Amino acid sequence: MTKKNNLFAYFKSDFASGLVVFLVALPLCLGIAMASGAPLFSGIITGIVGGIVVGYLSQSQLSVSGPAAGLTAIILTAITDLGAFDVFLTAVFIAGLIQLALGFIRAGSISNYFPTNVIEGMLAGIGVIIIMKQLPHAFGYDSDFEGNETSSFSGLFEVLNHVQLGAILIALVSIAILIMWDKVPALKKLKLIPGALVAVIVSVLLNEFFISSDSSLAIGNKHLVSLPIPTTVEEFKAIIVTPNFAGITNPKVWVVGLTIAIVASIETLLCIEAADRMDVHKRFTNTNVELRAQGIGNIVSSLLGGLPMTSVVVRTSANNAAGAKSKLSAIIHGVLLLVCALSIPVLLNKIPLATLAAVLILVGYKLAKPATFKHFWDYGKYQFLPFIATFLGVVFMDLLKGVVLGIVISIAFILRGNLKRAYSFRKDEYVDGDIINIDLAQEVSFLNKAAIKLTLANIPENSKVVINAEDTVYIAHDILDLIHEFKTTRAVDGNIMVKLKGFKQEYALENSKEIQNHVTIEHHYDFVKREIVKKEVVKEVFAE
Repeated sequence: MTKKNNLFAYFKSDFASGLVVFLVALPLCLGIAMASGAPLFSGIITGIVGGIVVGYLSQSQLSVSGPAAGLTAIILTAITDLGAFDVFLTAVFIAGLIQLALGFIRAGSISNYFPTNVIEGMLAGIGVIIIMKQLPHAFGYDSDFEGNETSSFSGLFEVLNHVQLGAILIALVSIAILIMWDKVPALKKLKLIPGALVAVIVSVLLNEFFISSDSSLAIGNKHLVSLPIPTTVEEFKAIIVTPNFAGITNPKVWVVGLTIAIVASIETLLCIEAADRMDVHKRFTNTNVELRAQGIGNIVSSLLGGLPMTSVVVRTSANNAAGAKSKLSAIIHGVLLLVCALSIPVLLNKIPLATLAAVLILVGYKLAKPATFKHFWDYGKYQFLPFIATFLGVVFMDLLKGVVLGIVISIAFILRGNLKRAYSFRKDEYVDGDIINIDLAQEVSFLNKAAIKLTLANIPENSKVVINAEDTVYIAHDILDLIHEFKTTRAVDGNIMVKLKGFKQEYALENSKEIQNHVTIEHHYDFVKREIVKKEVVKEVFAE
């Protein structure tokens, strides 16, 4: 893909994906606000600010920010302890300031130390959670709709006592439309019209038909989106709550602010790393800039009466699945939230939750595909065990505990081997141009990911690069992916000539069973001699 700096370069695809994310985010914003014990409209405000403000300031092309289900327990407890929502908003303001400071001290680099199998395990776990949380709504059981990203097995069994045939029918029709929209070639050509929008329109019309015909399949109001509808200026003003800065002297406010800042920052960094992994163009997000964007977003959200926000995996996954090309998609989703929440809430309140559940169920399936489990199983137990431990931890505990568990297991495996991981970087000058040489050490683990990632990201366009693995006996899967993505994507975009030297088909140590399917052919022979000393050799190495 050719890089474009114009924000509107991919307007058609970004508008379509932004519309899908808007449809997904709307009920989640309301549900998370309800679960947090906050005013419902505060969730909408957070979604608007997360989309427009953070979307514009962020460098991530796929990430979507908004109210986070992972913070609901913290918010609910904090509002109760602090005694008032306006005092809680002061804590959110403080959290934003702390995140801003974390961005300036470059704390975002911690995300580079999350291994790929842990990130993928987190995504798979969230995918299963999404499916589990949305199945009740697909069956018409919406009494506990919270948009939460934590599992509830009891809710799944309770569904059997609250089956609504109309909701089941609409969910099945919606799933059929979404699958056909991706699979049928004639429908795939209609890129501007997202399948989710078609599913929503069909479900609304179908339910209106049930209602008008007085059918038993008609879905009642409690199974539809519920957006507050202000009818006067006074009612609208009453929706907006501003921080009570008198509470800034309360130590509890500072404790809550610090807690929110830490948890929200970690969840954001995890999501950004996941978003970069989803990106087919492998664009690099500066996590320090992201922390600053999140800090500003939380400051603005608190001043308008919104909840704390993070970059959210559910909305980011939906954004990627809908075909987003740039961050304009997130901005459009925020604009649509603002416009539609104020102008057509009556129409939005006709959308069945079963349809939105169908959209999210398919998103969850794409995150937790069986092929992902097989992929890590094929790489051996030292890749699979951290992956499956993270997956189970996220599903049965919570996101942060699951990720910590996976990272601890990964580190334990690494510590069993030789911790001496390094690479050398040198630049040789020649008449026909400089050559950048990156010589990998004997063993290269995911702990080197941050340094190598930054090194590759900072290689200028039109460069000549030799990556040498002649002396290397172990290369982590993360590093191989990083090098492969650099050569096939970034190097192509930046007209960078890359030669891979001495790579083997298989790297098998005690702590690795890596099978590099994507580097078998081009890495079997030497691309350059061990030392480049003559001008003629330089020409030969980089000749087309």
